[in-house]
Amino acid sequence: MSQQKQTELKKNVASFAKPDKSAGIRQLINTLVPFFLLWFLAYQSLSVSVWLAVPVAMIAGGFVIRMFIIFHDCTHMSFFQNKKANRIIGTITGIITLFPFEQWKREHSIHHATSSNLDKRGTGDVWVMTVDEYLEASFWGRMAYRLYRHPLVMFGLGPIYLFCISNRFNRKGAKRKERMNTHLTNASIVVIYGLLIWAIGWQAFLIIQFPILYVSGALGIWLFYVQHQFEDSYFEDESEWDFVKAAVDGSSYYKLPKILQWVSGSIGFHHVHHLSPRVPNYKLEEAHESTPPLQNATTITLASSLKSIRFRLYDTENKKFVSFKQVKPLLHHTKLQTNSKRPSIQEK
Repeated sequence: MSQQKQTELKKNVASFAKPDKSAGIRQLINTLVPFFLLWFLAYQSLSVSVWLAVPVAMIAGGFVIRMFIIFHDCTHMSFFQNKKANRIIGTITGIITLFPFEQWKREHSIHHATSSNLDKRGTGDVWVMTVDEYLEASFWGRMAYRLYRHPLVMFGLGPIYLFCISNRFNRKGAKRKERMNTHLTNASIVVIYGLLIWAIGWQAFLIIQFPILYVSGALGIWLFYVQHQFEDSYFEDESEWDFVKAAVDGSSYYKLPKILQWVSGSIGFHHVHHLSPRVPNYKLEEAHESTPPLQNATTITLASSLKSIRFRLYDTENKKFVSFKQVKPLLHHTKLQTNSKRPSIQEK
């Protein structure tokens, strides 16, 4: 894509980066109200059966995902026009979803500025190793990476690590504003959870809240993972990296059933979001449908996205993700410590 076409594409999408106050308020109502009603219904269901309460709580977890997208938009200052309103709503939804607003705002902005850049990995993204890095790593380095990328760890333990550890502590060198916001979020969570436990008991609280957080956390990680980990995703060194190509070719269009698209706040139009983060979630589909070049982005469906589980390493030679199984034969070649160029994965 020429520089002129890239400029035109960014300009076209930027025209949708105009928050709609009415749309934002409607989304807050149709997200927060059902969530609190489902939480209360789950509690009332406990008097009938735990096995009735848990499914209701899991449905409420879906609304936490939708609430997180509101939080996410607020960190981009795109949900409302007013910056103060974004910070207030972002902090409140951050407390409910267990994400500190200022901390995540910083990390996510870095993710957008460095997505698909091989020389700037490590902040706000999923750990990705290239094939050559994996082959050159120590035995324990490879084991650590394999463990990190294992579905049971990423989607099983991932939510627990995210909610209980990663989101609860400030990074070294964090500015005062960021530190104070994290402390405010943590203190608010302690007070709210403490009051709920006092009101309904810790057993009832855990039976309801744990499924809500676990479902929303696991599915949230999945959404983030799958939209950058598809077979022919774009990754380049800093010298070759291009913002528009990283957005359009390095982010997928996750074509979900309408109900799941609604629950996930249309974040499946991830290529649109990365091209223009200031487009609010309730305008992403419109921007996609109104901009023909964006419709050429890699499209994945609910069924085809399951294949991304086996995409573990990025092959810079062939510009695609590969599995550990495909790379295994190359480990023997590496151990021989020859000076010859490693065989291509395709040759294997």
